[in-house]
Parts: sequence; C-alpha cells; structure tokens
Amino acid sequence: MPGVMFRTDVERETGLSWERWVKLLEENCGPAPTCDQLAEYLQERGVGPEWVPIIADMYGERLGRKPVGQTMDVGFNVGIRRTAAIPKEEAWHHLVSPSGLKLWIGDVEPFPLQVGSVFQSKGGVSGKLGVVKPYEKLRMSWRRREWDNPSTLQITLLATKTGKTTFAFHQEKLEDVYMRYVMKRHWEKVVDRLIETAVRHIR
Repeated sequence: MPGVMFRTDVERETGLSWERWVKLLEENCGPAPTCDQLAEYLQERGVGPEWVPIIADMYGERLGRKPVGQTMDVGFNVGIRRTAAIPKEEAWHHLVSPSGLKLWIGDVEPFPLQVGSVFQSKGGVSGKLGVVKPYEKLRMSWRRREWDNPSTLQITLLATKTGKTTFAFHQEKLEDVYMRYVMKRHWEKVVDRLIETAVRHIR
C-alpha cells in the first residue's frame, strides 16, 4: 500500500495524485500491462526518467506483482556494497568517528558504542543499537523523523583477500517500493562519501 511520502512526492513531482495515475493507467494500459508498456505510457505522458520505474513498480504491486526487494520476513529491503582500498581497521574507525557518524546518522551528539545506546540527530534520525561487533558489524533500529515505524539497518565491514574492505549497508522494514528507491539512492551516496573521506583521511 502506498505510503504518505509517496503520495505527497508523486503529486509534487508529476502534478497528478496517485489516485489519478491509477485511473489513467487502468484506462490506457489495459488490465495486465507489462513493465515496458507502463514505462512507454508514462514516458508519453512526460514523466521524468527517475519517476517512470517508481510509478510502474508501484502500479505493478497494485496489480499483485511482487516488487524487487520485498520479502515475507522483512518487507521491503535494500542492500548497497562498495569496496575500497582501505584496511578494515581504518574503515571501522572512520565509520564510527564523528565525521563518519555524521554521514549515516547526521549531526548527532556522541553516544556509547554499545548495545542499547540510543541516538538522535538534529535532522531527526533516531535509533537504538542492537548489535555491536567492533571492526565487523553494527545492527540497529534506524528511523527518519517523518516515518511512522523504524527500519532495521545493518552495517558490515568485510575484509578482502587483497587487504581492501567492503562496506555493506542493508536496510529492512521499509514502508513501500518508493521508500526502497529513496533509501537505495541515499545509501549509495552515503557509502561513496564514506569511502571518499576515509581514503582522504588515511592519506
């Protein structure tokens, strides 16, 4: 079911409410359109390339199709991995440093890196640490201010045989297909920035 953020954003970005899009797609694409047919129609309507797959996936879910990134156990989830020429220990220290925390939590007061610790950034991101394995893994609840329910975020550092480190961000229990798109873009930028600043630091 489409969440409030999707309904607000789709109308702002396309000029039409989700209910209006549903009606148009039903009237113009038939009872069982393919993804390509939906994309073609949306492009003809002048929808931008960023929103074409989002609307198509949201409508496909309405038709009973299982979207990419949805499971029975954890709902909508997304995973991002990036590998960099950084030793695992250095990667960890940067991840949990004030500058690292700012990238994936926001402006946040220092808090103990231990199970049960809670955090809240000035931007409204809040959470609670559930698993802390130094140099390996963090698992926590992670919630944006405008969300009704928290997600689960896991950050894992994986050492490669060549001495590099893979940053793996995995987020579960997202609200809908749209939020999966939003957080996928978000974590891609976060991980790229983490690696960029970590590499710069060790140089």
